Amino acid sequence: MALKSLLAKLFAWWVHLRKQRWLNDPMGVQIRIMHQLLKSAESTRFGKDHGFGTINTYEDFKKKVPIRDYEQFKPYIEHIKHGELDVLWPGKPLYFCKTSGTTSGVKYIPLTKESLPNHINSARNALLSYIHETGKADFVKGKMIFIQGSPELDEISGIRFGRLSGIVAHHVPAYLLKNRMPSYETNCIEDWEQKIDKIVEETSKENMTLISGIPAWVQMYFERLQEKNQGKKIKDIFPNFKLLVFGGVNFEPYSKRFNELIGGQIDSIEIYPASEGFFAYQDKRNEKGLLLLLNEGIFYEFIPVEEVFSDQPTRLSIGEVELNKNYALVVNSNAGLWGYLIGDTVRFTSLKPHRIVVSGRIKHYISAFGEHVIGEEVEGSLTDACNELNIQIEEFTVAPMVLPENGEPPFHEWFIEFRTIPENLAHLASLIDEGLQKRNPYYRDLIEGGILQTLKIHAVPKGTFTEYMRSQGKLGGQNKMVRLSNDRKIAEDLLSLTHNN
Repeated sequence: MALKSLLAKLFAWWVHLRKQRWLNDPMGVQIRIMHQLLKSAESTRFGKDHGFGTINTYEDFKKKVPIRDYEQFKPYIEHIKHGELDVLWPGKPLYFCKTSGTTSGVKYIPLTKESLPNHINSARNALLSYIHETGKADFVKGKMIFIQGSPELDEISGIRFGRLSGIVAHHVPAYLLKNRMPSYETNCIEDWEQKIDKIVEETSKENMTLISGIPAWVQMYFERLQEKNQGKKIKDIFPNFKLLVFGGVNFEPYSKRFNELIGGQIDSIEIYPASEGFFAYQDKRNEKGLLLLLNEGIFYEFIPVEEVFSDQPTRLSIGEVELNKNYALVVNSNAGLWGYLIGDTVRFTSLKPHRIVVSGRIKHYISAFGEHVIGEEVEGSLTDACNELNIQIEEFTVAPMVLPENGEPPFHEWFIEFRTIPENLAHLASLIDEGLQKRNPYYRDLIEGGILQTLKIHAVPKGTFTEYMRSQGKLGGQNKMVRLSNDRKIAEDLLSLTHNN
């Protein structure tokens, strides 16, 4: 066994042992973190404003610290951007993670000296967890690619800012630097399509063993690789390709296309990183859900999704959550986030240990008629229907059609970019609709009551979603297509693109 593989296995065993300590006492660990966070930030502007020094219990905490989204939190961020110290966390942040919010415009999320290890170590531990479970460590000997945003950073009041993936690129552990691709110069290319072409050029002849990124952009990379290599499968281009790491969106709608591009199935790890923290990773191959990281400087809270917009929502700690219920995720962290509603909804698939799936976004749903259809329901229904009919899709989004021109009942309009457009779109629509009715009783009642008619599919030409993302300045990096909308802005933009082509 190569020395590097052996050392990786030993390191994986050590990390596994450390993990067991907090797995055995999840609530105790979370309460300790809550007290540590409060003590550290007691003398900050936020700590003084909210009486951190008088908080002794979680019940005290809920009374003193309200739930906030970014817009409500923004005044504190502005103080930091203007150079003020000790606002949310002692001193000033190391970085701002700049993220394009779909509802709040550009957001600046602080990243501190204390919170940075959460991002670095959790990504590392996801790989080590895989090594410990499977015994497979040969991939550490080859080249690894992380398809990400530019590492070039700007600065405001002495604080550097940029995309999270670009920031993290400056903190890659030394033992990975020789294996890491693409080059720094290539990573700095802003034009996403030029960047992908350059990555293809740099990696085509390399011994690639691990490939990581958001599925849509990894798919683009694979397709460009095939074009350059006369249609060869990825496993033939990279015979030692062992592991795919992905996150950011549900992988199921992409799985068939990936298997086709790769030339078969490959081991994979799903991760859940965000600008606000690295929250979870897949720790078991045959278990549904991702292990929620309870010992990484984040105190979690959970709000039942139906209460998220109420004046006084129920707030639950990790010890109070239940299986198979959708919760809005709230974080309090050593990045200086307090009662922060990040926008994601999660559902617990296990409580021993706590594993989650990301079920959607609190502002990305369709409820134009009271149906409250969420991302998990839409993606599951689409995946089941496509599997049954052996259909592959590239991308999709859904919008309500409230007032059809011909006076017929309203419906959900699905814009889908297919690998090959199926002959019978009505049959596919029927199968998806049946899946939605099974998953969502409110939607079923509206269909049965004649308030809504069966969903309709609008097949868009290949490249439409790429062109849309380019038109919004969101092509590549960590940007993801919005899957669900309550209005028709995205729908009208897509229709405009297809009519102009």
